[in-house]
Amino acid sequence: MKNTKIIQELCLSYAMELETVQNYIAASVNLDGVRSEVIKKALAADIAVEVQHAQQLATRIKTIGGLVPGSLDLPRSQKFLQPRKDTTDIVAVIKGVIAAEEGAIAQYTKIIKLCDGVDYVTQDMVIGILGGEEDHRREFIGFLKEYEKS
Repeated sequence: MKNTKIIQELCLSYAMELETVQNYIAASVNLDGVRSEVIKKALAADIAVEVQHAQQLATRIKTIGGLVPGSLDLPRSQKFLQPRKDTTDIVAVIKGVIAAEEGAIAQYTKIIKLCDGVDYVTQDMVIGILGGEEDHRREFIGFLKEYEKS
């Protein structure tokens, strides 16, 4: 019974990672303006990391007896990271990234607690991913401080 719940939560994390990739690609291409280059480059670099997270999650889902969901079975909820009509609204993108990272952090924390004493391999993997998400959030909080000062 525990494995079923762990698999469900891993599948949700998998969906979140892939949705983040889609939105990071959009933002890294759509942003305009001289001040956008640093953010575009940071997002473009993070795409590969988020894809790697999705691959790790997919492998673990399969390893513990689940089935990796296809695109039609993946929920989408990142309203805060949708492309803006104002392609120079860098602060909105930064805030969207922070919100996405906070959602991922909350989800991974939930999985870590769910796995405690039950599935140490999944727990260890998710702890590693969580650290990366926390680092990425910190980086974008720093960007936000700078961009809001201007």
